[in-house]
Amino acid sequence: MFRYLFSCLFITAVIAACGYYFFADFWEHRFDELIARHARVYRLDEKLVWSVIYEETYFRAGALGDAEEVGLMQITPLVAREWAKETGLTEMERQANENVVAFLSDPERNIQIGCWYLEKVRERYRGRPAETAMMLSAYNAGASRVEEWTREVDAANLSEADFISRIGIASTRSYVTSILARYREVSTAPQPSPRPSFR
Repeated sequence: MFRYLFSCLFITAVIAACGYYFFADFWEHRFDELIARHARVYRLDEKLVWSVIYEETYFRAGALGDAEEVGLMQITPLVAREWAKETGLTEMERQANENVVAFLSDPERNIQIGCWYLEKVRERYRGRPAETAMMLSAYNAGASRVEEWTREVDAANLSEADFISRIGIASTRSYVTSILARYREVSTAPQPSPRPSFR
């Protein structure tokens, strides 16, 4: 009887573990195609965009932040309206103004605007040794903070590690280091074949 119960418990545990693994894999990669498409448009590494979404919301499309950020990439209403205005499409502006939460809760729209904003932010730091860390810091805390943290040094030649050590907000420093670590991990991890992720 004991062996029977033990066997049942063991089988149940194995099934639960397999189910969790496959669900987690599905959950973390269900937006890969959207990420790849919009990352290409804005000349971003899709694995970096994936890592930002992982950190921001762990792929919860309806996530709402404390400062009114919405969706997968935690886009603010201000950024959404700026993007909509820049498109020149009055329908996009109307949607962004009427119901910005619904507008940004759409995964494709959210990733599109998030990639657009990441690229816009990156323009300030392109070619610098700390380009990616600076871009992520500006995305999280604002470009004015990055300027504040690099005011007394030659920012154009500041190494990534030196820049990170200068980040004056602990949560932003943690945010940047976490994304960079995950990004480098997924960039160097061997991809099993066949796999639809990051094609």
